[in-house]
Amino acid sequence: MTKYIFVTGGVVSSLGKGIAAASLASILESRKLNVTLLKLDPYINVDPGTMSPFQHGEVFVTEDGAETDLDLGHYERFVDIKMLKRNNFTTGQIYESVIRKERRGEYLGGTVQVIPHITDEIKTFINNGASNAEVAIVEVGGTVGDIESLPFIEAARQMAIELGRSGVCFIHLTLLPYIASAGEIKTKPTQHSVKELREIGVQPDILLCRGQQSIPAPEREKIALFTNVHRDAVISAIDVDCIYKIPQLLHDQKLDEIVLDKLEIKTAPEADLSEWARLISIMENPSHTVDVVLVGKYVELTESYKSLSEALVHSGIHTNCKINVTYIDSEKIEREGVKVLRGSDAVLVPGGFGKRGVEGKIQAIKYARENNVPYLGICLGMQLAVVEFARNVANLENAHSTEFMTETPYPVISLVAEWVTSSGDVKKRTSTDDLGGTMRLGVQKAELLKNSLVWQVYGKGLVSERHRHRYEFNNNYMDDLEKVGMVFSGV
Repeated sequence: MTKYIFVTGGVVSSLGKGIAAASLASILESRKLNVTLLKLDPYINVDPGTMSPFQHGEVFVTEDGAETDLDLGHYERFVDIKMLKRNNFTTGQIYESVIRKERRGEYLGGTVQVIPHITDEIKTFINNGASNAEVAIVEVGGTVGDIESLPFIEAARQMAIELGRSGVCFIHLTLLPYIASAGEIKTKPTQHSVKELREIGVQPDILLCRGQQSIPAPEREKIALFTNVHRDAVISAIDVDCIYKIPQLLHDQKLDEIVLDKLEIKTAPEADLSEWARLISIMENPSHTVDVVLVGKYVELTESYKSLSEALVHSGIHTNCKINVTYIDSEKIEREGVKVLRGSDAVLVPGGFGKRGVEGKIQAIKYARENNVPYLGICLGMQLAVVEFARNVANLENAHSTEFMTETPYPVISLVAEWVTSSGDVKKRTSTDDLGGTMRLGVQKAELLKNSLVWQVYGKGLVSERHRHRYEFNNNYMDDLEKVGMVFSGV
């Protein structure tokens, strides 16, 4: 039977909960337990696919094509499992499922209510997501006390009753601020956050207290007394310079021992975090550095590009190299030119939506091509590389993507529906069409051109990578661009 660990949060960022959940999962995995993770998001959007990156940060795409919360990226990076659609669900998905059942008459004419119908659906989704794992770590989004997350916490409370004392463990992540002007740590935010949680029927078993410094003994005793949590289960989650140090930090405070004791799991071997120690050693003692410029349009919130920045960190680990990432707003390039790119070892242009900043990205791409600077274009970054090449090498004046210029004379990037038929009489997207769930999403196979650069990098001819895009390269222009030197190395 699956054991459940619910991770809730007080006045603290969801990022803290996600990394805490992923760190705990990595420790338990090192103890040879079959672990999975789930993220419950309380917003009413069906998924984050149509949400602004400024609102939500990165949209993480799973292999089976779900647009999910960025915490699932942390889960994959910390734990050796692939996240799927079932590992993340929202209030919107829960209500959508319940309403569909009601419309089909599955509730036999009964009045549909939050309890039991919504909470039962949440429990069903959680059990499906657990997928027969020994331990399922369930991160509950939002802040305790917010009305949006109440049904999720109520469902967790019910599961604790149904599964018994050893079936569920509650971890609550709180803020423990240090007031520099007073020279003291304030425990009140933690006390009040736990009070809110207990008022809705949940007594935390463990507290993770985020702060700038470890918890002094008097404050630990005070927190334990006022929250009804054992003092050994009041754990410091101090700020660190690298998130990959957190598993060891939590293990040193015996978090995994406390969890396994609560869940009555007695057969797990000792944790082996040697791989994490090796990783940290490489990160702190690199043999060289590489400076990468990321030219984007959501750079005010770097969480918008979390998977890309972490992929660069991981590539640095594999090559004993420190990757310095500089984030440049593409609109700044439009205003000031490409001088901000000089001196960089590589340029990366990521995905994005809307016309704002597009010409700045194209200028950055042109700079990289003309100065032989290694360039990687992801999603829109690849599409605009095609646009830049078509304009400046193939001399296709005003070539563009139909996303930004519907009447471009050379639509080198367009919706597939705009170019796969010969008649040209194809319905284009209108303002009333859905945007959500209309992309090419999830893992796709690509055949690589033998001896091309990308073929050498992968070392094989067939690869699978994840996609998230609505517009495609227009195959009608393949011959024209090949004639002037473009290499189509993956199809």
